[in-house]
Amino acid sequence: MGMELGVFAALAASLMALAYAFAKARGIGKIKVESQELAKIAGYIEEGSRAFLTREYVVIAILIPIVAVLLTVFNAGTLKFQALAFVVGALCSGLAGWFGMSVATKANSRTAQAAEFGIGPALALAFAGGSVMGMTVVGLALMGMSLVLGFMLIHSGHDVAVLASVTFPVLSGFSLGASTIALFARVGGGIYTKAADVGADLVGKVEAGIPEDDHRNPAVIADNVGDNVGDVAGMGADLFESYAGALVGCAVLGIGAAAFPEVKVRLAVFPLAAAAAGVLASLVGTLFVRMKPSASPQRALNAGSFGAAGIAMILVFPLARLILGSGRFGGPEGNAFGYLGIAFSCVVGLAAGTAIGIITEFFTGTDTPPVKRIVKACTTGPATTIISGLGVGMLSTMPPTLVIGAAIAASFSLAGLYGVGIAGLGMLLTLGIQLSVDAYGPIADNAGGLSVMAELPPETRNVTDSLDAVGNTTAAIGKGFAIGSAALTALVLFVAFIDAAGLDPASLSVTNPFVVIGLFIGAMIPFLFSAFAMDAIGVAAFAMIEEVRRQFRAKPGILKGEEIPDYRSCVDISTKSALKSMIVPGVLAILSPVAAGLLGGPALLAGLLAGSTVSGVLLAIFMSNSGGAWDNAKKFIESRKVEGKGSPAHMAAVVGDTVGDPFKDTAGPSLNILIKLMSIIALVLAPTLRNFWR
Repeated sequence: MGMELGVFAALAASLMALAYAFAKARGIGKIKVESQELAKIAGYIEEGSRAFLTREYVVIAILIPIVAVLLTVFNAGTLKFQALAFVVGALCSGLAGWFGMSVATKANSRTAQAAEFGIGPALALAFAGGSVMGMTVVGLALMGMSLVLGFMLIHSGHDVAVLASVTFPVLSGFSLGASTIALFARVGGGIYTKAADVGADLVGKVEAGIPEDDHRNPAVIADNVGDNVGDVAGMGADLFESYAGALVGCAVLGIGAAAFPEVKVRLAVFPLAAAAAGVLASLVGTLFVRMKPSASPQRALNAGSFGAAGIAMILVFPLARLILGSGRFGGPEGNAFGYLGIAFSCVVGLAAGTAIGIITEFFTGTDTPPVKRIVKACTTGPATTIISGLGVGMLSTMPPTLVIGAAIAASFSLAGLYGVGIAGLGMLLTLGIQLSVDAYGPIADNAGGLSVMAELPPETRNVTDSLDAVGNTTAAIGKGFAIGSAALTALVLFVAFIDAAGLDPASLSVTNPFVVIGLFIGAMIPFLFSAFAMDAIGVAAFAMIEEVRRQFRAKPGILKGEEIPDYRSCVDISTKSALKSMIVPGVLAILSPVAAGLLGGPALLAGLLAGSTVSGVLLAIFMSNSGGAWDNAKKFIESRKVEGKGSPAHMAAVVGDTVGDPFKDTAGPSLNILIKLMSIIALVLAPTLRNFWR
């Protein structure tokens, strides 16, 4: 009964989320864009976004069948269905990214148009566009997992022993499919968007002295396309993977936290039911996002996020009692826990996620002490701007690390390792609205660019600038949620791998040389991965800069407004560079755990996972927050009437922002995918390693 109830709840929640997303998408599509110039430029962005994502998915489509065949060959019996789950996970993640990005490219022009009527209508439209992405991700994730579980339920003949031993390991294939799409979408989209952004900024703003988003800049359309493929589709795939990984990790730990098959299944299904409650809370939370005359956009968005978190906290207690009953469960660590400990673990995760969001807002917000320190440093040049931003990013690693540590300690004391997994899920419980707020940012950013390119009234840009500045902070908060959940999810998957590989935890000490070797190699991988991503951006940005300079030389009339730039050539440069450059980081992430496990054994692989998780989380926080702080320091200077745009301080801030863009939008957020993908690959590989090294 527990299995059926969990699957039904997840399926019902997924249908509600998808119905909401469809209704919002339809409403946005019905709004007519009155300005022909606005519609034409928005069409360029939509065309470029669709072209990139199509070509990216074609490349990924070559990899999916290969991995599916390998999963079929190396698995035996019912575990062969892992390949099917892998394909379903990849398809659901890909569909979520495509649909969310398609609506975002329509919402941007409607938001620019609504900005003519004030900040309230513009905020409502940008958030509506973002909510399509948010609800599509949670809807398709829960639907895909429900379908896989429903299939396994029928296949097993409702035999709880079979369900407990086979079904949830099969479900790890779903997470692997989501992780594969996320890696390439995040890395490819991130390289695309930052190559275009850096090229547009350095030649347009710094060399030619023309404003940001000026239609005379040939790279400006590619820059706006990048916001959609990197920050909407890429972030959507990223958090889809986080969500799926947290659910699978909790399910695997649930199986190990009890002795009887019936109880194993209940513990494994509870995360699905909790996620369903989170979807309901997110849907209600969207109703709280209302712009009051005296409020700021940030306060309106926070009302939705915090409101949804509060509702989820209330719902999780009766739900845990209903699914789990009032009994006690004995964890493998020797302690016992009940439904209250599990419910409170979920609350711990929600509270930790909220705390990380608040901390991130403090370090990256538009009017906070750390950002003001960077603003002051801008007055003495680019060098001090870079130094100050690096310092802020390094300092920002401490509070989230302490929060993550406290969340692990509290949830472990409440419900053992299963509680740690539930806390990781708790961070993403209201992902529907968290991602809605996050995806709002690039839509607002695009709307600002469109208002300039379409030459809408100046007050329109003032409105979109206000929304965009808040969007920078919401994007940074979204990355903080993703990184925090990645740390807990990776820990959960690490423990699940140890169990599946048959390792004795006592052997995984620093006295084991293979563990130490793995620790060092694992700690190095995030740096190597980031180096590949940053170098790819540099190469692509160089090609973009050369193309923009060439057009300015070949067509002098462009800067005079007498000739139209060739936007498509810049879009094509970013597309080709991104697709070519995403291969090496992707191969590194996929082959590292495979090579470590096959060549060095499970102990070396365990060390590799531990090392990459610790260094990856800290490096991701550092990069994301440095980049966000540099970006909002630039925005703060641009908002000044005196010594604002065009001043020496502004030029220094532009340099800082240009350095920070690859930090916060490519290398940083890609790292949380890296550590989870390596962990899920290790988990999938564990049965093979167990037999190989027997």
